[in-house]
Amino acid sequence: MRALSIASTGMLAQQTNVEVIANNLANMNTTGFKEQRAEFEDLLYQNVSTPGSNSSDTGTVLPSGIQLGAGVRTAAVYRVTTQGDAKQTSNPYDMMISGPGYFQIQMPDGTNAYTRAGNFGLSPEGQLVTDQGYTVTPGIAIPANAISVAVNAQGQVSATIAGQSAPQTIGTLQLTRFANEAGLQPIGNNLYLETPASGSPQSGVPGAAGYGTIQQGFLETSNVNAVEEITSLITAQRAYEMNSKVITAADEMLQATSRLGA
Repeated sequence: MRALSIASTGMLAQQTNVEVIANNLANMNTTGFKEQRAEFEDLLYQNVSTPGSNSSDTGTVLPSGIQLGAGVRTAAVYRVTTQGDAKQTSNPYDMMISGPGYFQIQMPDGTNAYTRAGNFGLSPEGQLVTDQGYTVTPGIAIPANAISVAVNAQGQVSATIAGQSAPQTIGTLQLTRFANEAGLQPIGNNLYLETPASGSPQSGVPGAAGYGTIQQGFLETSNVNAVEEITSLITAQRAYEMNSKVITAADEMLQATSRLGA
């Protein structure tokens, strides 16, 4: 009976849906995390009779026909890149992107990764680095005798040096954009990699046209909405249960059919 396989695809789809929701809820407090959404599509149809085909010798046609679906499958897990809320930390090395863009990070193997999480710190050499010790590019070196560090909305980093009254500019942060942010590949540690689907990285100065600005002393929170996720979880659970009931009903129908032939 076709209903068994159709309902099983529905259960698998909802299982994926629950896994995506679980990951969203698990990362509710992850800095810069972007929620994901599972998207589904129907499978191929068996055309018992095609719409518009002749239904008689007189030339009448079928207005709708008969197409029997084969179920559902996961088409994609889409990343929602809306802005998260601002959380004030007062840490001078915490930086939030307000608007489009990513910080560019240099990995130990020399490749580039990208992140929205601006919870930075300093390396033993005074370089601005991520919480994993990866260098933020372009490299910003904070002098050892710096009393304070300031970052303006345009990403210009300045330090007040002991014995000097005027701040000294030590570098400028840059942001990177992609034509299709959802096409970036997440690799954990709040990092993403460029892919053919994301398009090539386009670097620019914060505050320029199409790029966000920098807010020092703030972090971007996760954009996960707990209420929406719980609602989606309940819906997915009910859909899973209903598909399981279809399997039970189809099995009972097959048993009844087998008893008729006994």
